[in-house]
Amino acid sequence: MRILVLGGYGLIGAAVLAQLLDAGHDVLALGRDTDAAQRLWPEATWIAHDIATLSEPAAWHPVITGCDAVVNCAGVLQDGPRDDVRAVQDVAMRALFRACAATGLRRIVQISAVGASPEARTAFMRSKAAADAALSRLDLDWTILRPGLVLAPTAYGGTALLRALASAPLVLPVVGGAGPIQTVHVDDVAEAVRLAVEGRVPTRAAYDLVEDETHPLSEVVAAFRAWLGHPPARVVTVPRLLVRPVVAVSDGLGRLGWRSPLRSTALAQVTAGVTGDPGPWRRAGGPALSGLRASLRRLPSTVQERWFGRLWLLKPAVIGGLALFWLVSGLVGLARFDAAASVLTGRGVGPDAAHLAVAAGIGLDLTLGAAMLVRRLMPFAALAMIGGTLAYLAAGTWLAPDLWADPLGPFVKTLPAALLALAALALAAER
Repeated sequence: MRILVLGGYGLIGAAVLAQLLDAGHDVLALGRDTDAAQRLWPEATWIAHDIATLSEPAAWHPVITGCDAVVNCAGVLQDGPRDDVRAVQDVAMRALFRACAATGLRRIVQISAVGASPEARTAFMRSKAAADAALSRLDLDWTILRPGLVLAPTAYGGTALLRALASAPLVLPVVGGAGPIQTVHVDDVAEAVRLAVEGRVPTRAAYDLVEDETHPLSEVVAAFRAWLGHPPARVVTVPRLLVRPVVAVSDGLGRLGWRSPLRSTALAQVTAGVTGDPGPWRRAGGPALSGLRASLRRLPSTVQERWFGRLWLLKPAVIGGLALFWLVSGLVGLARFDAAASVLTGRGVGPDAAHLAVAAGIGLDLTLGAAMLVRRLMPFAALAMIGGTLAYLAAGTWLAPDLWADPLGPFVKTLPAALLALAALALAAER
């Protein structure tokens, strides 16, 4: 079969794509940024397209032509500069479903989420429910799959946060008031998709893909900690009153392009719980789904997972610390403009040239500090920080070599900042 997979390089989409390829299907995958995906899965045919722009059935016709089935693994947790929840999960999906109905493409598998309903607290869940309802009204061979908390070897979103919480030193921090959780292994979700695509489970039905057992959040995090090989730690419940400022900051950073799993949508989901009914899937003849500990046994646990968990905790400190360092440097230079210029004039540089050099340095500091806070600009800012530091040291060595021996270390102290920018560059990738 020729199968179109939307969001084919995402956490669920990548597992679905791999399983369909292994089963011998011809896979056409669509996503917004496909360069890395093409290198990882050259066996698939990739289409680079922003799903949010495919808002009319006619826009989908050239995409679905020649396909035998469509699998929708695309999703957006929360609105941001590049993300529109309703456009991706509701409007574009309605257009896709109508296009399929008009062209005779009957088999559609929709990845939704347990808890999706029109009355849900989050736009993520409401838009999923709206697309589910629109699909279920059509005379097509549709299947709606609603996974619980997906456990995957890919560290992204919630799976990254669980690794980080489990890696916290000395204690296990968990948010207070969290609801019960049922998990599912990503490969079990991918297998369910394959079975639905191949018509091996009844169609025109919705299935919750969750394990039988429910767990409190503290148990899930503790299981991750044991899986990572860290010693047991005391659970510390963080009151939601203290969590809300972190969520507010994360939402603000979301407007700058940072897709933190600590945003308000994630908190609402944790509070509501992640639970479903595994009965319909079992009665439909679907294979058994792994529980929490069985799923973790299926995931690799090596030094790279331990490194990731601890580095993920450090990433905001590294990026925020660099931004603060450069912004404060610029503001101090602005406040002590004449004193900064006197460092140059005292070494033979003319007043005009000294003032121009100080002004340029202040502008560079403030620009790079601010750019570091914008997700899209962060890698370029980190590179510029490294280059700017090297240029500063070269010019300073030429004009004021004596500052290398200054007790306050104005030159020496810039070297760790350049190395920290290099570390930030290494941590830049989201996937």
